[in-house]
Amino acid sequence: MRFGIKTATAFAAATATLLALSACSGASTGTASGSSAAGGDSIVVYNAQHENLTGAWVDAFTKETGIKVTLRNGDDLEMSNQLSEEGKNTPADVFLTENSPAMVRIAGAGLLAPVDQATLNQVPAQYRPSTGDWTGIAARSTVLAYNKNKLTPEQLPKSLMDLADPSWKGRIGASTGGADFQAIVSAMLELKGEDATKKWLEAAKSNFKSYKDDTPVLAAVNSGEVDAGVLYHYYSFVDQAQTGENSKNVDLHYFKNQDPGAFVSVSGGAVLASSKKQAQAQQFLKFITGKEGQQVLQTGNSFEYTVGSDVPANSKLVPLKDLQAPSMDPAKLNSEKVTELMTEVGLL
Repeated sequence: MRFGIKTATAFAAATATLLALSACSGASTGTASGSSAAGGDSIVVYNAQHENLTGAWVDAFTKETGIKVTLRNGDDLEMSNQLSEEGKNTPADVFLTENSPAMVRIAGAGLLAPVDQATLNQVPAQYRPSTGDWTGIAARSTVLAYNKNKLTPEQLPKSLMDLADPSWKGRIGASTGGADFQAIVSAMLELKGEDATKKWLEAAKSNFKSYKDDTPVLAAVNSGEVDAGVLYHYYSFVDQAQTGENSKNVDLHYFKNQDPGAFVSVSGGAVLASSKKQAQAQQFLKFITGKEGQQVLQTGNSFEYTVGSDVPANSKLVPLKDLQAPSMDPAKLNSEKVTELMTEVGLL
């Protein structure tokens, strides 16, 4: 999930306007700095990552290289749908996602160019797919956010799978329609198989209260509307760095032990095979996974994990190595099967 997500209708309208302006003027529009850029020195990034993080990357990249970047922002579903519709005619040079299933979908459609080996070498193998047609750029950990006035550490489930127990009915919150939750279920599918995942989803349909986004999940946990919620770690850290109004009563439980609930979701970056700016697009990926780009992530306010160039994560975060996340190939996360299963059980 993202902060400040635009609706699909607004996004489509904005995209149409940008394309029309571009066709009329022959210049890129909507750069991060608000200025236009000559076609030869600019790239277009379809961005499903947090806008503030990508904006900081863009500013640093443009300052370093002189290459302007036009950002077109949406969420994972919006941007992957846009790319699927546009196919090889897309104006995008680079695609950035929050979760890997959206990237796997576009890779499966044959729309991506191989990532330069020098860029891949900056990111450890566990944070990028075996295919080499995209790379990890950031990561986030699954957690159980719980109300510390309603639950003690001894009362917490040992596994994410335990939330299928009837004793949790009505006590768990999640944004079941969101890309974050579906990525977590994709990991469960890969680790536990279809039968176990479907049974868990059937129980979740009964046990979970569904919210539109993960920020309302955190707020519901904080207020005691639910005892706990399944989401990513950074929502609490971001709230704490701001007002703390949605997290003052919240602690985070890390499942660890290679549990599906310890899943670390990889955000992806890729170059479109149809891009006429291959060198500049590859340069952008190399920059954001390089030392300077990862330091932007380390010192910024998104509180996601760094994955590249041996740059440590923000010191407030539990180190990645201590999360005991399950090992899996991000290229194998099957979002289409998850959507099918969730639809079957009535969660979508």
